[in-house]
Amino acid sequence: MKSGFIAILGLPNAGKSTLINALVGEKVSIVSWRPQTTRDKIVGILHGDDFQAVFIDTPGIHKGSSKLSKYMADEVSSAKNSSDGVLFVIDASKPLDKDSFDFLEKTASSADTVVALNKMDIADKAFAMESVKRLSSIRGLEIVPISAATKENLPELVSVIRGMLKDGVPYYPEDMYTDKPLRFMAAEIVREKALKFLLAEIPHGIGVEIKKFETGEDGITRIEADLICEKETHKPIIIGKGGETLKRISVAARRELEALVDGQVYLRLYVKVKSGWKDNSAILELLGYSEKK
Repeated sequence: MKSGFIAILGLPNAGKSTLINALVGEKVSIVSWRPQTTRDKIVGILHGDDFQAVFIDTPGIHKGSSKLSKYMADEVSSAKNSSDGVLFVIDASKPLDKDSFDFLEKTASSADTVVALNKMDIADKAFAMESVKRLSSIRGLEIVPISAATKENLPELVSVIRGMLKDGVPYYPEDMYTDKPLRFMAAEIVREKALKFLLAEIPHGIGVEIKKFETGEDGITRIEADLICEKETHKPIIIGKGGETLKRISVAARRELEALVDGQVYLRLYVKVKSGWKDNSAILELLGYSEKK
């Protein structure tokens, strides 16, 4: 039996969350066209016939000055340092940036590392092969061109990942695909739908706090959640004219929540303004973003 932990790293919007969902076969990380939507390490578990790979999805590697940004940077560092291997995701439709190349050159010399050259379904093939040629100069680095969206070459990627694992025992039971509680998953689903329907004025200033999550004797799961924004001017944007935007968020989230809990869901959303929440340690901890000590 082979088992181990694999950190998924890369720049924002490279497709890390889409990839981990495709590998695991279940939704464990939210997906958005906006970069930096993943804020916490998400554990996804891939069960094979003779192996178990535990993926740690991380926030996109980026620079920022807020406490939330520091938390995200700490999550990236922690995941890399505690894993058996690194899966670095690169957007093949864009030029290979110097920071990624330098990071991989350093990481590949000290840890098993594979590059998933993602979005090959939309990338110019000749252009992407230039990135492959450049990456091939890094000794010990494995490169697998893939598409997380179409699942192109994922079996080849899984084969390379299996080779990174160590002899051992499974860390999780076969029917478990993430270590996150339902409350956390519910908050992430609501946040994903908010990001989907909101305008560019509120790119990342959204937090979600689950205030109530309970399943009654009638089998209905009742969920109440606060959508937390930073400014009073954001509140009417989130609610929308006649409550239309908030309703769209609620309807889309409820459908996915019903699939999550495998039953009927009654969802109520409220919008709360908490100025500067991304720099408020107490609020960050309340939302699940605890700072590293």
